[in-house]
Amino acid sequence: MFHILGGAAGGGYSQVIPMEEFNLHLTGDIHAVTASNNLLAAQLDARMFHEATQGDESLYNRLVPKVKGKRTFSKIQLRRLYKLGISKTDPESLTPEERKSFARLDIDPNTITWTRVVDTNDRFLRKVLVGLSPTEKGHTRETGFCMSVASEIMAILALATDLTDMKERLGNMVVGLSKAGDPVTADDLGATGAMAILMKDAIEPTLMQTLEGTPVMVHAGPFANIAHGASSVVADRITLKLVGPQGYVVTEAGFGSDIGMEKFFNIKCRSSGLVPNAVVLVSSVRALKMHGGGPTVTPGIPLNKVYVENYLQKGLPNLQKHISNGVKFGIPVVVAVNTFATDSPAELDLVRRVSRENGAFDAVICNHWALGGVGAVDLADAVVAACNKPSSFRFLYDLDVSLDEKIKIIATEMYGAGNVELNDKVKQLIEQYNKLGYDKMPLCMAKTSLSLTGDPALKGAPSGFTLPITDIFVSVGASFVVPVVGEISKMPGLGTRPSIYDMDLDTETGEIEGLF
Repeated sequence: MFHILGGAAGGGYSQVIPMEEFNLHLTGDIHAVTASNNLLAAQLDARMFHEATQGDESLYNRLVPKVKGKRTFSKIQLRRLYKLGISKTDPESLTPEERKSFARLDIDPNTITWTRVVDTNDRFLRKVLVGLSPTEKGHTRETGFCMSVASEIMAILALATDLTDMKERLGNMVVGLSKAGDPVTADDLGATGAMAILMKDAIEPTLMQTLEGTPVMVHAGPFANIAHGASSVVADRITLKLVGPQGYVVTEAGFGSDIGMEKFFNIKCRSSGLVPNAVVLVSSVRALKMHGGGPTVTPGIPLNKVYVENYLQKGLPNLQKHISNGVKFGIPVVVAVNTFATDSPAELDLVRRVSRENGAFDAVICNHWALGGVGAVDLADAVVAACNKPSSFRFLYDLDVSLDEKIKIIATEMYGAGNVELNDKVKQLIEQYNKLGYDKMPLCMAKTSLSLTGDPALKGAPSGFTLPITDIFVSVGASFVVPVVGEISKMPGLGTRPSIYDMDLDTETGEIEGLF
């Protein structure tokens, strides 16, 4: 919001209010995610420090101290003993070898994947060196920050079915591997309960409304080109219960069909057990002109005048590909064409006709930005009709196929790639994940939203290209594996003129200016 993209409350007469609260702290869910994430990061570094500076017996005595002359394992420590196959519950009864096994996680610093997060676009935190104070006794390591919405904890918040499920997922998060190659979890670090406490209120969705009084559940925001980009399972279930069997719920899948929709179906639907009745694919003449060869559209810079010219015909294959992607899941696709003042009737008619000819159930011109709900009545009617149509939902891939094959299926079916290129690091990690049993998880592709390919500058609907997988990591708590396509940054940076220049607070009225 303080960079260039603005908020996420909608716009014009189609937005959620109060917009200022929505785009700022609201109920503090992002702060809870940030605090929980960074608590785990702090415990990770602290534990490595204490293991490096203490002997086995000293470390054990501090982890299980005597209180009034007696030692007692905490609940989370008993879980670690169980994981290690140690059935004893009396701290005094452990052998020296058992004490060492219990006390030492022996984390390999080169395998750590957990980073700190912050809810600010700060490019200088992308790579940092921690532990430089003399009090850390030379135990430094290179790490970095991600934005808070890219934290695995945000993805867990969105996918958890209830508080118990969320707590279990938090405990299952893997921060790295031991030097023996075993996964080290948040539960091993003793952090599960504390993180659950920080997140206990965040599991509850926030009830808001549109300008016209339509109820809106606002909950979770996993960043769509890194995580799965969908609002929470909890919010979906609550709203479905509220509207009843004859009601309708519109839920979100961020970005296009290649990212948001694919992840919604293959990750969220598997987690929730819910299946939608229709897909609403949002497009515009302006967007299609960009995919047809129009100049780059840069947020914050006035639109190039050539966008009144006809790049539309060349951009239509992009829309056709997105429609095709939706149809592959067996769900009817309704195309919603958002209008702009520069659109001609002929252009809008062309988009509608091409959509219908290429598999869309319907294509509807929408003007809700200018007119509010009245401008989306035709869209609502089309969605109701699509929901009443029999459908045969199917996943894109089976969880039993290999990670390599899942990547290939998504790349060829969703993106139009001809082949996939895995670098040596990715191949080694896939072998490691296979041994650890992570190969049975769905994929959460980290990819640019600006192109069907891994190159944000390549527009339209390319085919036959090579998709480079440059990295891969696993989010065990969220229960998905994340292949990284090309260059993806988990920490945006502020531009030359971020939106902060236009923001102000009227100290007399308390009104906020410049948010959008």
